[in-house]
Amino acid sequence: MNYEAHMRSAIAAAEEAALRGELADGAVAILDEALVATARDGVATTGDPTAHAVIGVVRAAARRLGRGSLAGVTVFCVAEPCAMCVGALLAADADGVVFAIPDPRAGACGGALQLPVPPGRVRGLRIVSGILRDRAAELRPDLDDRPAARTRAIS
Repeated sequence: MNYEAHMRSAIAAAEEAALRGELADGAVAILDEALVATARDGVATTGDPTAHAVIGVVRAAARRLGRGSLAGVTVFCVAEPCAMCVGALLAADADGVVFAIPDPRAGACGGALQLPVPPGRVRGLRIVSGILRDRAAELRPDLDDRPAARTRAIS
């Protein structure tokens, strides 16, 4: 799988979101190396707290594929998905999620929570992180926890 090319597509969607006054997050759904759907964050413009990029791409991919299951689909997103988004990916039976930058406050793929393999579930999500992290950190400095990115007080 061409992780960097697909993440560039998610980053492009995040850049569009930022231009529209939204949180810089975008997502793409990939099936057999083909782009199935693209979405960007829409919480601010819609007033819908569930209008996250991952939720949007899950909905768009299901419509495009004409099925409720996203088996075989991998979702690429800029920021680590939250619990709501991971829940949607699990409910849709997606194969995996690839994200660029972790979210230590709300991420549910190891950041704040670990949800990809819930108790009693046979199959979880395949997780890949860190793809084009530096570029994502430019878009999402709020999530950049690398030591060089932090401001240090000198005493």
